Amino acid sequence: MNLPNRLTIARLALSAVFVLCFSIDFPLRFTTAFLVFVLAAVTDWLDGVIARRHNLITDFGKLMDPLADKILTAAAFISLSSIHAIPPWAVIVIISREFLITGLRSLAASKGVVLPAERLGKHKTSWQIATILYFLLLLAIREHSVPAWLPDAWAAGQFVLVPITVLLSVYSGITYLVKNRALLDTR
Repeated sequence: MNLPNRLTIARLALSAVFVLCFSIDFPLRFTTAFLVFVLAAVTDWLDGVIARRHNLITDFGKLMDPLADKILTAAAFISLSSIHAIPPWAVIVIISREFLITGLRSLAASKGVVLPAERLGKHKTSWQIATILYFLLLLAIREHSVPAWLPDAWAAGQFVLVPITVLLSVYSGITYLVKNRALLDTR
């Protein structure tokens, strides 16, 4: 297994570590969860850079890299929803889009076609990660002090970042479905 694929698998393991850190009550749990999430996000960036630079792109990577991204972001959105950082409806929309695209990829694979991630999907993932990092950072800051601006920053994230992330998730999903609609032909 090449290095980019090992980084993808590491991201899956880091997703579980993130959920544990977020869920178990211990001092600086949100700071720890933030750092674990950052490390996982770096593996996403790094595996892509290494795979492209050294021509190590594989079918495994084309399928598993986007899946690992989805697992990491879904774990974070669900965790953040549990403390009311992200509204449940937004998490449901985002995760539904991810399941739908994963289903499309499974259908494509059953027909011998590999659907890699596309630029718009990568842009969507970047917004999702930025939104998650924003709220995790605010939670980490709150563990160390509670600055007066924190409630305003929290509300700004809910009223600006969350809607942008949801809209981009929906738009990229629709675009991906339309582009690959031939796979949905039931004839």
